[in-house]
Amino acid sequence: MKIVGVSGTIVGKKTSILVKAVMEEINSIDSSIETKLLDLREYDMQFSDGRSFDLYNNDTQRIIEEMSSADAYLIGSPIFNGSIPAPLKNVFDLVKPSIFRHKVMAFVANGGTYQHYLMIENQLKPIAGYLRSHVAPSYVYANCDHYTEDNKIVNTELLGRIHTLAKEIVHMQKVLKSKTTGIT
Repeated sequence: MKIVGVSGTIVGKKTSILVKAVMEEINSIDSSIETKLLDLREYDMQFSDGRSFDLYNNDTQRIIEEMSSADAYLIGSPIFNGSIPAPLKNVFDLVKPSIFRHKVMAFVANGGTYQHYLMIENQLKPIAGYLRSHVAPSYVYANCDHYTEDNKIVNTELLGRIHTLAKEIVHMQKVLKSKTTGIT
């Protein structure tokens, strides 16, 4: 089983730290699970414009390949102006919608206030619904107060939510993988 975690921004560190924390928790729950972090800051991703796969640069092709080879997804997003950033939207545009169908998708997000968590409910979950993904019931939202000055997650409640989300992702994906539903 392979779970890809996407840090869906090209600025800042907090989103990547949050995605990485959940991925590490997944590995502590089940070390046989392959996890891959796609930190978009590390890629020269081109904009989706409908061209053939082989005409995108190597970094963009790698992103598409990693997303296409995943069994489940952990999508991480900072919240900018109440919405997801363009690089994350671009990932969804680059990958064929059918790739996400009937796979687990879970979310983490970080923002500047306690109220921004609603972006997960109002934007990310509807995207997953459109893609026909199975959405993990929990999600993790963090704000600046949950991190130390050097960007370490120290809030015990947040760490508990990270653990719960990791357990849900692993459980849901194992159940889905064990069942042959024939759904298309």
